[in-house]
Amino acid sequence: MVSHTFERGVLVVTVSSDPGIARRATLTHEISDLIHAYRPMPVVVVLEEAATGAPVVSAILRAHRMCSRLGVLMSVATHSAPARRLLEADADSVSPRLVVHARTDTAIDATFVAAA
Repeated sequence: MVSHTFERGVLVVTVSSDPGIARRATLTHEISDLIHAYRPMPVVVVLEEAATGAPVVSAILRAHRMCSRLGVLMSVATHSAPARRLLEADADSVSPRLVVHARTDTAIDATFVAAA
């Protein structure tokens, strides 16, 4: 469900499938563990096409709130326009604002520059 790599000093967490409501907490926990393990490294969460449903969006928003509390810069990359709209609409109340990109390379580059 989740894998991770490092690119340009950025932790890149890839979510490859939608866990459904029953495993949403597990997804949130996996992402949170990675963020805690590598903080203060900035994070880009990549949502693959199969991972753009409401449970994934909910887990990402929870991770973003946690990152805000920890002072960790986080952004998201997904090709799914509906998922981008959901993330952007529901993340408005959290500061710093969640930045959502359509392309992974753009998200990594922007996060690298912002964290420098």
